[in-house]
Amino acid sequence: MISKDFFKNLAEVSEQRDLAKEDIYEIVRKALIYAYKKAFGDDSCKVVVNPDKQEINIYKVQRVVEEYSAEPSEDGIKEILLEDARKLKGKSNCKVGQIIETPITMDQLGRQGASQMKSMFNQSLKQLEREKAEAYFKNLEGEMIQAKVVEVKDDFVILNIGRNLTTYLPKKELLVNDNLHEGDFVRVFIRKVEHTNKEPKVYVTRNDRNLINRLLETYIPEIASGVIEVKGIARDPGDRCKIAIYSNDPNVEAIGACVGEGGSRIKEIIDALNGEKIDLYKWSPNIEETIANSLQPATVTKVLNVDPKTKTSVVVVPDDQLSLAIGKSGQNVRLAVQSCGWKIDIKSLKDAFNEGLIEL
Repeated sequence: MISKDFFKNLAEVSEQRDLAKEDIYEIVRKALIYAYKKAFGDDSCKVVVNPDKQEINIYKVQRVVEEYSAEPSEDGIKEILLEDARKLKGKSNCKVGQIIETPITMDQLGRQGASQMKSMFNQSLKQLEREKAEAYFKNLEGEMIQAKVVEVKDDFVILNIGRNLTTYLPKKELLVNDNLHEGDFVRVFIRKVEHTNKEPKVYVTRNDRNLINRLLETYIPEIASGVIEVKGIARDPGDRCKIAIYSNDPNVEAIGACVGEGGSRIKEIIDALNGEKIDLYKWSPNIEETIANSLQPATVTKVLNVDPKTKTSVVVVPDDQLSLAIGKSGQNVRLAVQSCGWKIDIKSLKDAFNEGLIEL
């Protein structure tokens, strides 16, 4: 009924498409029922797939009756008269109500049936792939994956994200310093997976700050294990990000562990972000210390007027450090505020003295 290579081919399909063999056997079973229905006008049959014996058996299923019912049976099983059943089985002990199964060969399905079976198999296989892909990527919402650039367009980049699926990375979701080419591999963050009538729609980005989180977990084992915690992240995508980190182990120095020997770990993250600068600073239970650290690389003289209710503070810096603390277009202080979660009013040492905030 089937060629000796049939199950071998199914095994290859299973491996190539990363689908369970059992799921593919079920597709075969349903495709044969469909082919039977096309050939005989009903689906009153049973298909048994036996991979151990490399056999597939098709049976016409009928219920023995004394006379045909006026209405179709609720379970869909076709009826056969008692006398016909006895002739078919060559037995005289058939009973009314008995279910009999008669073997059907592939030849009896005909060429059209075989063609229908193949068509249904391919259609169902593609549908299964879609369902598996959707479940797979749905589970990866909020995670980072590596994708391959298939084609670069003016307004978007086409990415191969695996599972025989491609997606679009819009230009607005690229980093400003990205310069992707066909064949490049790129890290992207999965924002959302949407169900459609065809392939699932996977929305990806390079701009989300959670991409930084996932890169840190990937390249820094101490963060993945929880020894080092990321307390806050602020980011101007493609330009600079500022990250507050804290070590739960006094024997592990947070900054050193994240930077790695010779800067190897942080370099891998910067490379994955195509050169985006990364500022790391130590978070501390002492909020004044955290606020002061957040303004690095500027040196802080004093942190004053820390108000836990309004989460506001005043920071005094040396006169020659004021522009460094604020940063170009206010970037340094803005990222500091966003990453530590406290509002910061920066004053030079001279202005702080003139306002009576400090004594020299």
